[in-house]
Amino acid sequence: MQRRLGTGVRAGAGLTGAVLLLAACSGGGEKDKSETVAGQGAANAPQVTITPGDGSGKAKPEAGVEIKAAGGTLEQVTVTRKGKPVEGQMSADKTSWKSRTLRPGSKYEVSAVAKSPQGKTTTAGSKFSTLKAENELEIIDVTPDKNEKVGVGMPIQVTFNHDVGDRKAVERALEVKSTKAATGAWYWMSDTQVVFRTKNGHYWKANQKVTFTAKLSGVKSSKKTYGVDDFTRSFRIGDEHMITASTKTHRLTVKKNGKKVNGWGISAGRGGRVVNGVDTYLTTSGVHLTMGKENPAIMTSEWMGVKPDDKANGGYKEVIPFAVRISNSGEYIHSMASTVWAQGHQNVSHGCLNSPPSKAEWFYNWSYRGDPVVISGSKRGLDYTNGWSFYQLSWKKWVKGSALDREVTTG
Repeated sequence: MQRRLGTGVRAGAGLTGAVLLLAACSGGGEKDKSETVAGQGAANAPQVTITPGDGSGKAKPEAGVEIKAAGGTLEQVTVTRKGKPVEGQMSADKTSWKSRTLRPGSKYEVSAVAKSPQGKTTTAGSKFSTLKAENELEIIDVTPDKNEKVGVGMPIQVTFNHDVGDRKAVERALEVKSTKAATGAWYWMSDTQVVFRTKNGHYWKANQKVTFTAKLSGVKSSKKTYGVDDFTRSFRIGDEHMITASTKTHRLTVKKNGKKVNGWGISAGRGGRVVNGVDTYLTTSGVHLTMGKENPAIMTSEWMGVKPDDKANGGYKEVIPFAVRISNSGEYIHSMASTVWAQGHQNVSHGCLNSPPSKAEWFYNWSYRGDPVVISGSKRGLDYTNGWSFYQLSWKKWVKGSALDREVTTG
């Protein structure tokens, strides 16, 4: 995983040490460390207020730096940490400037110059330190991998090391940018995981770059817990791979960028094992995503509580080559030489899509993670929490799972 400190963009030109000295001598800031005020009482001179004030040792990282000018406009603003500029934004009327959140346990320097309509200038400065984080919020896992080429359905899955109490604050710090615009939304799967996907029926456009950025430095996620480091991950969307399969016609079709490139007969789940009202031997119908590859995959009956050697109760253990996972309930598209006789004609599997060995090997080498696999014909529905089957949830409900209850445009 990549981590980098939040440095941001410099606003205005740098100021000399002499200018900083003048700021330290300006009135109003020495007694109240919550803010520094310069230019008070000077005829026709603007007043500049910097928050936090000079000498503050416990500035709140989540509050950032704010600079205001009264009786004039800000001409120059410089905020630095270890000599590197901090990202911020000037108001349209140039009377205020606001930084992003600040890194906990760090020292900052601020310089600002304001000018009045009469041409008088005021210079102000502040040096302060931010509170230390007792607990540090970190991203411990992101899918997809760095620079991975993935399918058009690929979600971005982000996992944190601590429960996120203030989901709104953390979600505001998350950005997704793509070369080609898409509409998506975040959804909190749990207190430690949030997932981004595109709108139902509108996958990522093929062959482009996507970058995920988490500007977590200084974000307060819960009591005494702050993000310390920012995080960036870029990956690529490959060709559009679309796979459709029917458990009724026993056929699977593969398209690349809208054109059919392959297809074959399959044997899907035969059914017949009902547990708590669910036939676990049926293939699930719905929008799956390819999740990973195993060659071989070791498949046993232990998932259903039956020992592999208990043949009387359906026990099995098989070594399966060229297996591409499509759910967490044990469903794969995989090679199965022993059921070639049934492929294209009859469903005899425990839920997987049995395929001819040559076709399964081709698909194993050809597919990306995140390729949509749309299966129809089965009475067993696919749950949106089963693997990466997030497209099973309606768009309205998915957006409601955002702490900010909003769509995101990535272009």
